Amino acid sequence: MSFAAYQPLLDFFLLSLGFAYSQQVVLRAGVFSIATPAFAALGGYCSAILVQRYGAPAIPSVLLALVIGGVAGFLISIPLARLRGVFQAIATLALVQIVVSLAYYLEPLTGGATGIHNIPKLVNTWHLLAVVAVVIWFMYVLSRSGVGRAFDVLRQDEMVGATLGVSIARYHALAFIISGALGGLFGGLQSLYVFTIEPEMFGFAFLTAVLTYIILGGPRSVLGPIVGTAVMVALPEISRPLAEHRQFVQGAILMAMIVFLPHGLVDGLEVAWRQRQARRLDKEDREKRRAHAVAGP
Repeated sequence: MSFAAYQPLLDFFLLSLGFAYSQQVVLRAGVFSIATPAFAALGGYCSAILVQRYGAPAIPSVLLALVIGGVAGFLISIPLARLRGVFQAIATLALVQIVVSLAYYLEPLTGGATGIHNIPKLVNTWHLLAVVAVVIWFMYVLSRSGVGRAFDVLRQDEMVGATLGVSIARYHALAFIISGALGGLFGGLQSLYVFTIEPEMFGFAFLTAVLTYIILGGPRSVLGPIVGTAVMVALPEISRPLAEHRQFVQGAILMAMIVFLPHGLVDGLEVAWRQRQARRLDKEDREKRRAHAVAGP
């Protein structure tokens, strides 16, 4: 088959990968946030309204979507500063419901349940590839920087991070800002790609898909979202009968990964490799000590 036959699948993968990185940032920082659909909705409606109703250019519209997502991330980080774990998840889920409800009820602005249609398609595959490449580079640099190391410390143990001088509130807020900016960015790109935007696009199915990408691939490594998203995007295409049961498949994979491979595919393999290396070095060390004991002084 020609490339054109798989181009929509590639585009869907690229958009989904952007949302996956938006979700990964907060999880890596130890924040149990599921606000990515809300950020994506804010960015999507921002770009759609500016372009479809006011004829704004694509680049300023998408950049404004990024800014709105980042500002929303910062604002939500303030009341969530004292919450942890499941309480963070509930609060961010409430944010998603609030944003989706506003999209329904602000009909003069958002089109209500029918959404906004006939949005000019100003984003193509090459645009998505360029943006995703920049995002992957950014995530790689972030993971190697002091910010990435601070995120790792906070995810493993906040108390240890606090004793090392890591500001919990500051880095959690930064994680929310980056997550919101990425969610708003790709929400804006999506609205300028799919011709239409409506509240249902950012509901429970969207949330389940994004979480599945991260849990399947891994919440820490840069490669994790790529692998998780690629598997989940390609799976219904590989097995056509499953295409109509995407949500069931995502839920089943989500449960199986949490039970049997909680670190995800990429992170799990990395953990297994490190454990194997540690066992090998420990074995070599014991053998050297035994040989030294046998040889005597």
